[in-house]
Order: sequence, then C-alpha cells, then structure tokens
Amino acid sequence: MEGRRPSLHSLVDPQDTLAVLTEAHLLLDAMDMPDLKPQAGHLYRDIIRLFHGEYPGYRASNTKYHNLEHTSAVFLAAIRLAHGAHAEGEPLSERGVGLLLACALFHDAGLIQTVDDTEGTGAKYTVGHEARSMRMLAEYIATHGLPEEDARDGAHLIACTIMDRPVADIAFRTGELALLGRMLGVADLYAQMADRAYLEKLFLLYREFEEAGVAGFDSELMLLEKTEGFYENIVKQRLAQELGGVHRFMRSHFRARHGLDADPYEEAIRKNIDYLKLVLEETRRIYRERFRRGGIVW
Repeated sequence: MEGRRPSLHSLVDPQDTLAVLTEAHLLLDAMDMPDLKPQAGHLYRDIIRLFHGEYPGYRASNTKYHNLEHTSAVFLAAIRLAHGAHAEGEPLSERGVGLLLACALFHDAGLIQTVDDTEGTGAKYTVGHEARSMRMLAEYIATHGLPEEDARDGAHLIACTIMDRPVADIAFRTGELALLGRMLGVADLYAQMADRAYLEKLFLLYREFEEAGVAGFDSELMLLEKTEGFYENIVKQRLAQELGGVHRFMRSHFRARHGLDADPYEEAIRKNIDYLKLVLEETRRIYRERFRRGGIVW
C-alpha cells in the first residue's frame, strides 16, 4: 500500500546477522567512526561463534528466549540509539561507542555454559547472569590485550540491564559512560518487547524462569497476565526515570536514517501489549491458540 510505514522488522531482520552487521557499519560511517567497523565486525563474529558453540571453552547457547537473535537485536538497537544521539549533536567518543557495542554483544553471554557444565541449560543462571556476563567480557578483553579499564567500565554498562539495580547507584567514571549505560538498558528492553514474536517468546521465557526457580510465576498464563503491568508500571517508569529518557534518541535515528518521524520500537511494543490484552480479555481459555508466530508455541 502506497504511503504505508515500514514495520520495524522489515527494515532490518535481527535473525539476519549479515544484515545487522551491515546496518551497524553503515551507521558507524554516518557517525564518522569508520575505524570502529573492523572491531565491531570481529566482536560480532566472535559472539556468533560463542552462541553456536564454536568458541573455545563454551557450549552452544541453549536458552531459547535469550538467544543469538535477542543479542543481535540488542546490538542493533544500541547502535541505533548511538546514531540517534549523534544526529542530535550529542558528543560520543569512538572508544565509548565501541564499548557500548561490546557490552550489547556480551550482556547475556553469562547464560552460556562452559564445556564441562552439562547439567540443565544456561537458564539456570538467569538470576545473576549479568555478573557472569561481566566476567566473560573481562576475560575476552584480557585475551585480546585490550585496556583493563574497558572491563571495569563495561561492567558498569552491563549493570544497566539489571532491572532492580538503581542506575544512580552505578559508579560511572564519566558522564559519557553513564549515558552509554542507559542506552544499553534501553536497547535491552526495546529489543525484547518490540520483537514481532515477543508474545510467543514469553512461553519460552517462562521455561527459563521455571528452570531458574524465579519466584512469582506459577504458570505461563500468569506470566502473560503480568506482562501488561510489567510494561505499564515498571518498563515505562524505568525508561523515563532510571534510564533518563534516552529512548528519545531512537526517534532521532529513524528520522535521520529512514525519514520517519516516529519510534517504531515504541509502536511495536504498544501493539504487542494491546494484542495481549485483547487475547486475555476475549479468549482466556484458549489463549495459546492465539499466539502462532514462528511455530514457537505448541
């Protein structure tokens, strides 16, 4: 239909790792940071190897919700936010943007098991996986001879993805790092909740919670029922306050990159929540039959 706005997913598919990296390279060029492209490409390819079980010392990722697609989506959302900030004239350093991208790629790495860890799945590390992610980032940085301060600063950025961790309590060394940490926190929330199969993937998230013994969810239906409140009462407040409203940079990105005066992430999240409400109100007893994307729910 002529004049129809493209969907978020149609612009770049997070499942297409080549498309994601190509878009990241394009945005780094737009930000006058072409020297970061080799670093970003090398990091991204290493993360792909890690998730596929091709990185020394680690098993393949076996968590179905926190998977490579989610990590790619966070990586993409993070570079989009950085580009939006650049478009608004926010000064960002190459070092800072590079660290943001590294942390986006490592933020859920703590859910991947080592080769000698064969009990259950990585979902058992759900509670506290961020600390494991920080350690894995630090090991990667040390192995590749990168500055030790990158590991310390990176840990602070990853801490911004911990939902119950007050961002104000994180001891960022600089104002730029505080901004980048908030961007990563936004990217994590946006990537998961704007996913076109987010509602279907909640069934996978429930299984991860079940293995990890996360309290407060006695059934997959309970998780669905709590999702609207999670968004309205927790996520929206966190975006506006804890994360400093930096999600505003997403609209600036889409305006500069695609000529869209909109935030497609916010729109996609709203559609997901509205559809979930409709399903729970109208077809509560057969709710599973209303989630059919991707063959995830059976």
